[in-house]
Amino acid sequence: MSALGRHLLAEFTGCDSAALADLDRVTSAMLSAAEASGATIVTHSFHHFSPYGISGAVIIAESHLAIHTWPEHGFAAVDFFSCGGVDMDRGLAILKAAFGVETEVRLELERGPLRVVTP
Repeated sequence: MSALGRHLLAEFTGCDSAALADLDRVTSAMLSAAEASGATIVTHSFHHFSPYGISGAVIIAESHLAIHTWPEHGFAAVDFFSCGGVDMDRGLAILKAAFGVETEVRLELERGPLRVVTP
């Protein structure tokens, strides 16, 4: 069986700390990223932690786009999973611009089905 989906993990460093701490800005950037990727937004939920940091997810018909921010470190971790038809590069470009990302590292995986390996 071929891959059922694409799972992209991105780590952003050197980000604008104020942007990563702003719940409205993170929410807006994530929704804009999902839209720019061509995804179909189903719902979303974001939470601001005290004293700082935001976690949130945009549920899309194609799967999900999630984030956790560490403003105190200028760092954000993004998780973008899709079972097809979205342009993740366009979505991540929106996030990079919104957060003033200096460095991005990506790991991309093909998903499904995984094989169980026994020793």
